[in-house]
Amino acid sequence: MSIRLRLLLMGLMVGALFFGFLHLFISGSSLQNYERLHIFLFNLCSGGTILIFYTENQNKLSSKGVIFLSLAIAYALLAFLEHYLPAMIIAFILAIIVDSVRIHKFSLFPSAFFNSQTPVAEKFHQAALLCLSCGLMISGLVILNNKFLMLVSLPKLKLDTFFLGFSFPLSLITMSVIFSFMQGGIGKLSPLLKNAGFWIVNLGVIVFFLFILFEKLIPQLFVTTLLFLCVAMIYYLYVRLGIKIQQKSFLTSGMLFLLYTAVTGIIYIALEFSADYSKENTRLLLRMHSFASLYGWNLSGLAVICRQHDFPIKLHSAAIISIHWITAILLAPLGTSSKPFAVSALVCYVFILYMILFSKGVKPLEADM
Repeated sequence: MSIRLRLLLMGLMVGALFFGFLHLFISGSSLQNYERLHIFLFNLCSGGTILIFYTENQNKLSSKGVIFLSLAIAYALLAFLEHYLPAMIIAFILAIIVDSVRIHKFSLFPSAFFNSQTPVAEKFHQAALLCLSCGLMISGLVILNNKFLMLVSLPKLKLDTFFLGFSFPLSLITMSVIFSFMQGGIGKLSPLLKNAGFWIVNLGVIVFFLFILFEKLIPQLFVTTLLFLCVAMIYYLYVRLGIKIQQKSFLTSGMLFLLYTAVTGIIYIALEFSADYSKENTRLLLRMHSFASLYGWNLSGLAVICRQHDFPIKLHSAAIISIHWITAILLAPLGTSSKPFAVSALVCYVFILYMILFSKGVKPLEADM
């Protein structure tokens, strides 16, 4: 990955976190004003571009990648400014671009999902692209329904709900990387467990999203618990089967972030059953959950993808991971309501990104020292 592209991605990622705190520094604004930019700049603009770059596996960002990045930024700004007609059109164009990349890499119909001989890492990779293109298409249809046709009316059928779905393709591509580093097996059970992990993660999230739309709390709790058990199983497989390279420490940390988000998600849904439940009382918990997912789990995977050809890289992994955890689960959530924590989170986040994206490679002998 070129220095120029790394600088651009770093700027977008820092900008994403910055917009999550901007309401504190501009009087009369609220967090909701900048929520879309906060999510879009990381998930769609940065994450989507990295996904395309990783799929095409070229030395530099292709023309499709450049067009995708440019239109994704335009989409983020138009959605933020509530210019819905051009945003809808761009969403459909972006979906076509992503699917063209997927079809060129894999196939029109994802028949590999149903082939037990296809590596699970490859299945997750294609699922990430398919999820991104479908998410873009659905967001466009939601705009069409809510702003123009108004055929379906559901309280949760709103654009901001679907914006959060752009995080899922990043989860899937990180899963792909994790499974690609697994070697060997645990008897004849491993292929079954790996494929079960693929289907439970994908179908579980889709079903969970439907339960959110229809506001079914008990089924949400059940599916979230099932997903937690599945992630725990994948974590066990990765610890047992993952090859011992420097990337493993980042990805293991990422899996722990994912387990953390699963636990906080279960707790949040359980609290909704309480008579004392209110959005205000659970705001911090929800922020801890979302920041750990966005800037913890997803960033861990994207970091490995961005530097895939550079490992081992010259950084103190344990120190960086510790700062990463402090930033994602403490400083950033508290930063949404406190200027000092917001500034601290931004400083730490810039440091983390710099070390991840620009640390120099070292010789294998040095990396082992």
